[in-house]
Amino acid sequence: MKKQEYLQLLKPELIKSVSGLALIARAIVDGYLSGMHLSNNVGSGMEFNQFRNYEPGDDLRLLDWKMLARSDRYYIKQSEIETNIAVKFILDASKSMLHQEKDGLSKMEYARVLIASLGYISEKQGDAIGLFALNDHQLYTIYPKIQKQQYNRFLHELIAIENRGKWPRDPTITEVLHSRSHKELIFFITDLYEHNKELTDFIKRLKTSKNEVVVLHLMGKNELEFDYNETITFEDLETGTRLKIDAKSAKKQYLIQLDGMMKKTKKTLLANDISYHLFALHKDIGETLQLFMKKRTKLF
Repeated sequence: MKKQEYLQLLKPELIKSVSGLALIARAIVDGYLSGMHLSNNVGSGMEFNQFRNYEPGDDLRLLDWKMLARSDRYYIKQSEIETNIAVKFILDASKSMLHQEKDGLSKMEYARVLIASLGYISEKQGDAIGLFALNDHQLYTIYPKIQKQQYNRFLHELIAIENRGKWPRDPTITEVLHSRSHKELIFFITDLYEHNKELTDFIKRLKTSKNEVVVLHLMGKNELEFDYNETITFEDLETGTRLKIDAKSAKKQYLIQLDGMMKKTKKTLLANDISYHLFALHKDIGETLQLFMKKRTKLF
């Protein structure tokens, strides 16, 4: 499902309710997968009657993940179900995530939609899903489980998260967030706004030999393009500091510094075997769904 098709569902009143968020997630995932142009040519050495195209409502545990990794096509292989894993979503709940774009939605609201959609995929394929959200005031935890009501609890906690303060600097917080003995897929959703490398250091400590760690960097169109022409006052949502600048004259230097920061961060994470992906709020969410599926495949 393309963004212009699901955009009408992205309303604050829907995002703030469990039923509404579940509806958005289901519409995005089913619409995206069923909208793929799937080929009937499944490759040499395979009999076609073993596979069929994905259809809305299919059990996602029956998706052939290895075929997806090789061909970017979505097939149901009913003779094989992959082993369950733990999928953990870690959310930056600092106040900077309340930044809003022109459509009136904040990064946090986009993050809720994104996590609900990825959680829906995970739950439907039988994985244990968990959710953690952090700021320097509170830690929210839903530990991964495979239970009938887990996704419902997952959405309740996702809605209940309050954005406050900054990212915590306590390095020991990492220990409660993942297991070092089991396979798990960790998605960390953040705007990467940090004061002294506290986010980058936290992310590096998440990586083990048994997990896949993916950082989704949330950025708005205005942040990426600095599409301002007048004198404007910017406010740091975490500290309250205000800065008045001539946006037109500052644009070039801002974009240079932003590009440098993103390249440096990506290089640092890749050096630690951690994936970095930009999630631009104005782009289609479908690419992130595909990324999730490919990363899950790497654990097998």
